[in-house]
Amino acid sequence: MRVRTVREDDWPRIAALEEGVYAPVSLSEGIDALRSRGRASPGTCFVLETGDRVAGYALALPYPRHRYPDLHRPEEGTYDSRNLHLHDLVIADDLRGRGLGSRLLRRLTDTARRSSYERISLIAVGGTERFWAGHGYRPDPGAELHGDYGDGAVYMSCPVRRDRSGGPEEGS
Repeated sequence: MRVRTVREDDWPRIAALEEGVYAPVSLSEGIDALRSRGRASPGTCFVLETGDRVAGYALALPYPRHRYPDLHRPEEGTYDSRNLHLHDLVIADDLRGRGLGSRLLRRLTDTARRSSYERISLIAVGGTERFWAGHGYRPDPGAELHGDYGDGAVYMSCPVRRDRSGGPEEGS
């Protein structure tokens, strides 16, 4: 397995993974919105590839702290922000529990560190708050979440450590 940046021909497979996870809980965005987020920051979007299969992905883009993408609209521009928002991280159902999400997160964190981001934010949905807390993320009460992200969604963030100790990869 390897982690690499997203290519244009990956989008249908990314959209299929996303739909499988989020359609049952009415959070699926569709390929156009996903692609727009990848185009907003291609250097911070990755796929986990095994053979010719896209087995997971992470989409992150610069966003002002306490703000986040609208699930109903594609991105229309980019932000100049030292906050990197991890919009989505998905691993195929049959590969979960093997540390692959942590592997994608480490790649993203290393990229954020090299790119001088100060913080990584995300919205924990579907009861994933515990997973993110295990990686150093903490609830960040400055964001007001609207219902688009589902009941129980939590805006969380973590500082990007410069020395590779602590930070988002802690506990992985």
